[in-house]
Order: sequence, then C-alpha cells, then structure tokens
Amino acid sequence: MIITDTHTHLYSEAFDEDRDAMITRAMEQGVSRFFIPAIDSTYTNAMLKLEEDYPEHIFLMMGLHPTHVKNNYKEELEHVEKMLEKRKFYAVGEIGIDLYWDKSTLDIQVKAFKHQIRLAKQYKLPIVIHCREAFDEIFEVLETENDDSLFGIFHCFTGTLEQAHQAMSYNMKLGIGGVATFKNGKINTFLNEIDLKHIVLETDSPYLSPVPFRGKRNESAYIVNVLERLSEIYNVSKETIAEITTQNSKDIFKI
Repeated sequence: MIITDTHTHLYSEAFDEDRDAMITRAMEQGVSRFFIPAIDSTYTNAMLKLEEDYPEHIFLMMGLHPTHVKNNYKEELEHVEKMLEKRKFYAVGEIGIDLYWDKSTLDIQVKAFKHQIRLAKQYKLPIVIHCREAFDEIFEVLETENDDSLFGIFHCFTGTLEQAHQAMSYNMKLGIGGVATFKNGKINTFLNEIDLKHIVLETDSPYLSPVPFRGKRNESAYIVNVLERLSEIYNVSKETIAEITTQNSKDIFKI
C-alpha cells in the first residue's frame, strides 16, 4: 500500500531533533511520497537538503506562503522566479491568502497570489492553495485567473460543501488531513458526498495533528489516522483510499 502525503513541512524546526527517525516512521507505515511546500527563501536550502537525503521520496514545491508576504515580498517573488528557472519543482505552493494573522496585508497577498498563479501556468505546474478565513477572497482571485491551465490542490480544505464544489470547479483537488478526524471538523459530515477522485491526503505536519494526537506535534506517519477516518466515512477499505488518493496526487503532480 503506497500512501502519499501531499503536504508536509519536513524541514520544519519542529523536526530538528529527530527528522530522520520521523521520516523512517512514516515510511514504515507505507508513506513513500512526500510533497514539500515552500514558505519563503529562508527555508530553500533546508528543502534542497531534504531532497538530497531522500531523492526517491521527496518532491519539492516552490512559492511564497501568504503569511510571509511582507514588505520584501517582491524580492521573495524574485527568488521564487529564479528557483523555478533553475530546476524542476512539482508545484507552486503553498500560495494563497491568510486573513487570520494579518488583514492589513490583503492587498499585497492578492498581488503575490496572482503573480504566482501566473508563474505556475507559465511552467505548466499545479498550484497548492493556502486559505485561512479567506474563501471569498481566494475564489475572487481564482475566478479572474480561471482557464484550462489552472489546476492544483486546495490544501487543508475546511470549508462547506458548497465551497468544496466551488473549489473543484476551478480544477482543484481537496487536501484532506487531520481536520477530518475532529469531532467539530465539520467536513466529515459531508465528505462522503464528494467523489474520492477529488481528494488527496495530507498531514500539514508539524501542524494539525489528527485525533488521537490533536494538540501535539504532527508527523507524516499520522496520515494513517486520516486514512482510517476516510475509510470509515466512505465505507471502503484503507487500501482503496490509499490507491485512489495516490493516483490523484500523480494526476496533479505528474509523478
């Protein structure tokens, strides 16, 4: 059984004490494909080192995270452009809009989001969207950029059924992680109304640990708990969930 974690920050400082052991634990659970989102230029070297250490398992994205869109965002976007020119990446991400931490940067977040969507189109890459308290703003941007070359993943989807259908209308898969295991997660109440062909698995580790690890550091091995919960929600085997979601990730990332 091959399991794909489509979103994990394995370079995070949270893993500095036991990174290799943590990755080994995940592999022992069947997780053999790890897709690594970018945050900003300060993490690029750590991402490249991860790929060097696990070349068969690590697949890198490049992008500027919305919470890191600051006064120097133009320089950060230049870094993204230079990296995309230099070598292969599998997505532009994670990108988007986050109004939970700082609403004052909305204008430049939108500019950075649009710019990176266009970079993804230029390189024929998927986008991986970060959305926090910003569904309307995200959808407004996607509507202006919507065409046949727009596709990707709506990472950590936590919206309503209606918002799920709207996201899928822009050719987005839904990234489902630990929130699906929460009693108050809400998405577990309607997920079975969404065809599995629209779903990919993720952890967002070290964040958003699934039950029974909620509140503790997340890691990629815990994707098995998400897999088990989706198996219950869809009433199909874990192997079926793993197979379909891994194929979905291959369709998106082209590997």
